[in-house]
Amino acid sequence: MTEVPVVIVGAGPTGLTAATLLAQYGVESLVLDRWETIYPQPRAVHLDDEICRILGRLGLFAEFSGISWRCNGLRLVDRDMRVLAEFRRDAAHGRHGYPEASMFHQPELEALLRSGLKRHSVVTLRGGAEVTSLAPEVGGVRVAFTESGRPDSVLARYVLGCDGANSLTRTSIGAVMRDLGCTQRWLVADIRTDAELDAWEGVHQVSDPTRAATYMRIGKNRYRWEFQLTDGETADDYREPAALVPLLKPWTGETPADRLEIVRVAEYTFRAQVADRWRDRRVFLLGDAAHLTPPFIGQGMGAGMRDAMNLAWKLAGVLDGTLPETVLASYETERKPHATTMIRLAKLMGTAMTEGGELGNLLRRVAAPRLHLVPGLRKRVLETATPALHRSALVARPLLRHSLAGRQCPNAPIGGGRRLDDVTAGRFAFISTAEPSPAQRADIEQRGAVLVMALPGSALHRWLRRGFAHAAVVRPDATVHSAGRDLTALCAAIPPYHATP
Repeated sequence: MTEVPVVIVGAGPTGLTAATLLAQYGVESLVLDRWETIYPQPRAVHLDDEICRILGRLGLFAEFSGISWRCNGLRLVDRDMRVLAEFRRDAAHGRHGYPEASMFHQPELEALLRSGLKRHSVVTLRGGAEVTSLAPEVGGVRVAFTESGRPDSVLARYVLGCDGANSLTRTSIGAVMRDLGCTQRWLVADIRTDAELDAWEGVHQVSDPTRAATYMRIGKNRYRWEFQLTDGETADDYREPAALVPLLKPWTGETPADRLEIVRVAEYTFRAQVADRWRDRRVFLLGDAAHLTPPFIGQGMGAGMRDAMNLAWKLAGVLDGTLPETVLASYETERKPHATTMIRLAKLMGTAMTEGGELGNLLRRVAAPRLHLVPGLRKRVLETATPALHRSALVARPLLRHSLAGRQCPNAPIGGGRRLDDVTAGRFAFISTAEPSPAQRADIEQRGAVLVMALPGSALHRWLRRGFAHAAVVRPDATVHSAGRDLTALCAAIPPYHATP
């Protein structure tokens, strides 16, 4: 293989998601990863319903259900394990038809993503292949790598850098991380046990100025604890059961130490960082190569999968000549502010739950039980919908009035046991409460979009009415391109797009 449309550097969840989405459009890609096989250690543990929707798009959600654990939400507790506040999630079905919070073991998810990738002959995954340099050439990028100690290279029209926090891709385009002011050292302990711990089935956030902590059940017999380290402490201080088990006691109780298998004890530095730029001509940054988020709202890995979902369909459209190359600028325009907002939210949540010393602890004890009394706050905390994307070439968002544009269209039921994504399947959709004229129907069809009628009383009908719209143009990534009441103008706004999965 000497030339390929897309080279993806890194076979983590972000890279595998991007490769699969591109493959669904028939786009050939080469995935290069420096590890021979799946990285064995657990890292990310949480996905929300928007990310489960992406797994659904990959055709993998049913299998993911078999390896994931439903989470009932979040409890904020004090150092004595008294509940200060509780925020429940729908553990069965949210507005997109998926659980609002799912826990999982990352190596199992990566195995699932790799298995799904094998369904597509246009993707080649090469493990043990470490990229050494990227060099622009006429019409593409020369990607040099070593495989089993032998040098090799390939010419790619586009390169997606999904190579993590220490990204060579980021360095190669001269991008640097900008710090958003959060650096915390935490001990992460993954435990496996068949003992029943009898703890509430959700995330426990311990607000303790001396030892902030987080507890999560991530599977039938898998558990994750995180403890903030104090000055002078390291993970090495807690590698032995005699030192670690006392930290786990509030949850494990009288469970014998020999029934708690320590899978991993590691030290992580939680950071809040965003790359100053995400693109240089034909090279793009995705996932941890572009942004790092503290784990307090469980959005780290999901942010990379959002990157892949945002970029893949645009790249497919450019490669087949449907879309002009200029639309690729919308990737950073849309994703960078969104990722930055989510990182700042994670930082704020971490500060609110873990910092402030004894005074902060007192304030939490007084304020947390009364949060439900603040109008709209409980709904905002429980809402899994993420912020709207900024205006771009592919988000026609008005400057001075409310609009659905930039927001995710719900994956609503549309009858016959189907949901919206089952019908749109990676195409543009025109969702309307009013019957389009024959000319409008022809325009929708000519532009490669699918018409979906929002019937009175349906979830889509209510969604459009709440958005003060009669119709909406929805992109292949389920983001609203434009919305309003003028059907003719909206039909004309549909970008011609004929790349189809």
